[in-house]
Amino acid sequence: QVHLVESGGGLVQAGGSLTLSCAASGVTVNNYKLGWFRQAPGKEREYVASISRFGSITYYADSVKGRFTISRDSAKNMVLLQMHSLKPEDTAIYYCAGGQGAVWKDGTDTYDYWGQGTQVTVSS
Repeated sequence: QVHLVESGGGLVQAGGSLTLSCAASGVTVNNYKLGWFRQAPGKEREYVASISRFGSITYYADSVKGRFTISRDSAKNMVLLQMHSLKPEDTAIYYCAGGQGAVWKDGTDTYDYWGQGTQVTVSS
């Protein structure tokens, strides 16, 4: 059975940094595409970033490009999201997701597995 568990969320001031982690069990992260999504209160879930199988391709939403970095830690079977220069509008619950197939640049590709989310709050 596949489980994805996010951690690393918290409260940070604007301009600060956080690194989110997503630990996977039941799957080997190298063999799956992985993505991060977020949902702010009252808003729909939105795409943040994704990384292809074997980690050769990464994509980002325009809103986070240049500030966030997605990566894979194969030794720990985890996917990470490094977030810098955080803004209040980055406040949301962040979810990691895993799936098969190709990653799409616009983040509209489908994912099979989802974590429960971790809260990120950026104060102004």
